[in-house]
Amino acid sequence: MEGDGGGGMTTPAELIAQARAAKRAALDELAGKRLLAGFGVSVPRSRVVQDAGAAAAACRELKPPLVLKIMSPDLLHKSDAGGVKVGLGSAAEVEDAVRAMMKQPAIESARIDGFLLEEMAPVGVEVVVGGLRDPQFGPLVMAGLGGVFVEVLADVAFRICPVTRLDAEEMLDELKGAALLRGARGRRPVSREAIVDVLLKVGGESGLLMTHGADIAEADINPLIVSERGAVAVDARFVLTQ
Repeated sequence: MEGDGGGGMTTPAELIAQARAAKRAALDELAGKRLLAGFGVSVPRSRVVQDAGAAAAACRELKPPLVLKIMSPDLLHKSDAGGVKVGLGSAAEVEDAVRAMMKQPAIESARIDGFLLEEMAPVGVEVVVGGLRDPQFGPLVMAGLGGVFVEVLADVAFRICPVTRLDAEEMLDELKGAALLRGARGRRPVSREAIVDVLLKVGGESGLLMTHGADIAEADINPLIVSERGAVAVDARFVLTQ
């Protein structure tokens, strides 16, 4: 499900260098997803567009249902600002969604880099995978359940990088809601192996946090949608070290 976002191939090091050259404190969502794709993490196919007409035209290259997101360095929480619309099924709906977003008060006063139009991930369990740079221990990787509710549920596990496959398995076993991954209450089980794979690509010996840990202060893949078939990083945020 990886998408090029409408641009060419850029190495992870180049993505970070470009953000620093632009004096950004963090990678934007598109750059964050390209960074993940560079380490083999699946991300939605996407296109970046600048206006309603271009958004409608881009629908020909993507498979609905689609998600539309505002791209702005001024909007940390896009949903709260009215900058996210999901389940769009046609070019007309996408075009209307862009125009409606531009009328939102928080968006009208913000700097806009464009709109990210992407395919929706398959239905699944919302997981979060993240990381941070600890002054004493160096890079740490985190896994948790809850997606947007991760702070409320506080169901997370941490390990010092680099993690092994056994470490990643143990992290999932520690979660209070681990039964959700196995298909509790009649739900179909999701792929634990897919989550382990993402944890290794992020926090493993040759993973993102070990390779670029000196540049990344915080990493947040939230949510990572996990289904029976795999895992897709639906949103990604990387704060750079200063």
